Amino acid sequence: MATATFQGVLAGANNQDRPFAVVDKRDARIYVFDARGRLAGASAVLLGIAPGDFSVGIDRAPASLSRAERTTPAGRFEARPGRNDKGEDIVWIDYAASLAIHRLRPAAAQERRPARMASPTPDDNRISAGCVIVPVAFYESVVAPTLGGDASVVYVLPETHPARSMFEALDLELL
Repeated sequence: MATATFQGVLAGANNQDRPFAVVDKRDARIYVFDARGRLAGASAVLLGIAPGDFSVGIDRAPASLSRAERTTPAGRFEARPGRNDKGEDIVWIDYAASLAIHRLRPAAAQERRPARMASPTPDDNRISAGCVIVPVAFYESVVAPTLGGDASVVYVLPETHPARSMFEALDLELL
């Protein structure tokens, strides 16, 4: 499905000559492209702990969200580089929802975040409050230089709804 989305973005110029990323939640992977559609890199990611394609729309601290509220919503997002509350550079996918692409940070050992990210299947990559978490080296070598300089577009593929229905209004030519 990520390939179909990538082709649809380019065919319809939906990225508006901006770099873009496709997050495939079913495979727990991100694909980052420059503005001309050349693949800058791909990586495993960590995603929201709860499956689902819609944000719960809660306006409070991510730490206060219940397990069921910790989703990575699907859709097309106008992304912008910025900083989080710790001053780290990140790429905001949806600032109002506190949704971003950011580096893997230290966490409680029982969360096994590095091992989850390195696992061969996407089954255990669900651990975040909803953000798309990437390895530090991938963030610094691919995300920051490609998406972190100016506006970009992030497409998060759905996992519980058909992609065609979620992206239909965007005129993406999905296969």
